[in-house]
Amino acid sequence: MPARRRKAFQVVPDANTEIVGERASNAGVLLFSVVVFVVSFCVVLAASWLLTGGIGVVGVVCALVLAALATMSVHIAQQWEKVVVLRLGRFNRVSGPGLFWTLPVIEQNTMRVDGRVRVTTFGAEETLTADLVPLDVNAVLFWHVWDAKAACTEVGDFTRAVELAAQTALRDAIGRAGAAEVAIRREQLDRELKRALEEKVAPWGITVLSVEVRDILLPKELQEVMSLEAQAEQRKKARIILMEAEQDICEMMDDMGDTYAKNDAALRLRAMHLLYESVRETGGTVVVPSSFSEGFGDVLGDHAKDVLGGAAGK
Repeated sequence: MPARRRKAFQVVPDANTEIVGERASNAGVLLFSVVVFVVSFCVVLAASWLLTGGIGVVGVVCALVLAALATMSVHIAQQWEKVVVLRLGRFNRVSGPGLFWTLPVIEQNTMRVDGRVRVTTFGAEETLTADLVPLDVNAVLFWHVWDAKAACTEVGDFTRAVELAAQTALRDAIGRAGAAEVAIRREQLDRELKRALEEKVAPWGITVLSVEVRDILLPKELQEVMSLEAQAEQRKKARIILMEAEQDICEMMDDMGDTYAKNDAALRLRAMHLLYESVRETGGTVVVPSSFSEGFGDVLGDHAKDVLGGAAGK
């Protein structure tokens, strides 16, 4: 199988976010265990010295054994941790947070579960859509463990199981939709993934808070085609708007034509207004014949007629 094809089936989890809580709590737990061991060892040695008047090999051995048993009995869990306790291989209880006790040898702390919200990144490369277009999709999953017992006893590695379930759900969702639908309807894809994952991981004591698609990468050839399609759609909308504007103008001109047909003076005034607007911005000069002013005598009066005639003569 080619390297690129193998890569398409890989999950890309953010491993650092999965175990930060467990690693952060180890130092405190280790220090507490050391303190319990030292205190227990010293107490047993002191008791042996008081009873026998000295410290022998037997006293040291007893002190070591009892200190080890005391260390195995006393535990501490951080605020965000739940500890699954098994008794002789069977589930007994979930302890924590804080200080708790177990019976040495008989009970074991099987798993420390971080109950905080976890972030897992996953993706699917070259996944075929319903119209056979390969897509590269990356998403983020927010989830947390609400039932430590189910997470410990129902699935072997719940973190890995959630990652694989998320990737499978993403590939299935992409395969049921077309490329354009996947690229445009991200929110619908998020809801579909969340619903599918909730049904899958609920028996494992896990709750899916949200799924967010980050990147959808289309093939370059398809990007160019979709760009041309979008440009054609915009041109279509622009032409429709222009035609609607021309239709409105035509209706307005029709009304204006009826008005000017009934009033010759208004038509001549409109002609003068258009002539003025044509030279107002540029500051040009328009030369008109003197007979042009004769049509405004009945509108502007004799004085204005003389002025227009004199201006035209110049």
